[in-house]
Amino acid sequence: MAREKQRNGHRRVAIVRGLRTPFVKAGTDFAKLTALDLGRMVVQELVQRADIDPQEIDQVVFGQVIPTLTAPSIAREVVLAAGLPRKIEAFTVARACATSIQAMTTAANAISVGEADVALVGGTESMSDAPIFTSRPLAQALVAASKARSLPEKLKAFQTLKPRDLVPVPPAIAEYSTGLTMGESAEKMAKENGISRQEQDSIAFTSHQNAARAWKDGFFDAQVMHVVVPPKYEKVSQKDNIVREDTSLEALAQLRPVFDRKYGSVTAGNASPLTDGAAALLLMSEEKAKALGLEPLGYLRAHAYAATDPGDQLLQGPAYAAPIALERAGMKLSDIDLVEMHEAFAAQVASNIQALASKEFARKAGWSAPVGEVDRTRLNLSGGSISIGHPFGATGARIVTQALHELKRQNKNTVLCTVCAAGGLGAAVVLERA
Repeated sequence: MAREKQRNGHRRVAIVRGLRTPFVKAGTDFAKLTALDLGRMVVQELVQRADIDPQEIDQVVFGQVIPTLTAPSIAREVVLAAGLPRKIEAFTVARACATSIQAMTTAANAISVGEADVALVGGTESMSDAPIFTSRPLAQALVAASKARSLPEKLKAFQTLKPRDLVPVPPAIAEYSTGLTMGESAEKMAKENGISRQEQDSIAFTSHQNAARAWKDGFFDAQVMHVVVPPKYEKVSQKDNIVREDTSLEALAQLRPVFDRKYGSVTAGNASPLTDGAAALLLMSEEKAKALGLEPLGYLRAHAYAATDPGDQLLQGPAYAAPIALERAGMKLSDIDLVEMHEAFAAQVASNIQALASKEFARKAGWSAPVGEVDRTRLNLSGGSISIGHPFGATGARIVTQALHELKRQNKNTVLCTVCAAGGLGAAVVLERA
């Protein structure tokens, strides 16, 4: 497929570098930082490490899922805050948890058709700085008070408020269409697909073990920058603080279900936590990378997005997107060396693996045959979102960077990356080693 595109005048897209901040649990190391702070840091560091003249950058595509209300155009703000040339055009994208995958593929499409040679893409998230909303009556009263000319008029604006109108409204990580939270949807999938608590805890345990081993082996050293935390600059965040090297299946089994306390199986231990962090990728056309003397980490071979009914299997989008990406890559699942699957919940991972191998699911999806079995010995070999963390806007770029470094470590050639996202969306990309 890639060679066909080249013959048709499309250019091969290289992923030259990838970098991220440590991913840390919300309310901890980065509690006083904003998403813009984190995005700025990772972009500045990536440009320096890539040793590229910022003047070479044509485009910045960046995303954020829970928007910063004072800086909604996060991509452009990252350009300005990072001190990049102001002539660089930038725009913000959002596709829930697949946001930085969207940033990557959008820029890749521009490079492929010759609209850009070099693009910097990624995403950032600060769940420590999530916006807190007011009720509609209180918001209207505040607006009215701001327009009032005297103190009595200002006070009058609040006279009709009821006590419940004063209660802050936190952002809901839930589907507007169904009213179900992500966790409730994962619980629904576990029950409908027969995913046991033991299987979920096993996936979580493996994630922590693999991530801990990867950190110990120095695998993440080139992928994760150090963050000297302001305002006192006394603390240095050097690694992810969610990884639990000492966890065990026994410890995970003792945790109580969160979303269905009586009959549920989804716990804090087999789900990804609220996380702060940012990640970025440097993309170029293959020709531009050669001209600059840069050796890419790998190439984007194909990508696809898909959607399913949010009221059915909310987080099963990857099972629909993966076969499309594979077909576009001219490959079968059995041809793929490694698989990197976003671990929003262990139940979601198990459900997507089950769906890809299921004849019943194939019939439901309208396929002639199942996509195939995922070899779990080749899945998320250096840990996933359960252990590393999940800053919504940054996870996709983290997975791509990690996947390409894993190909090099394992001396393999191809990897399939998938991400589930709110709204019943799914993303899949096929990457190949340089």
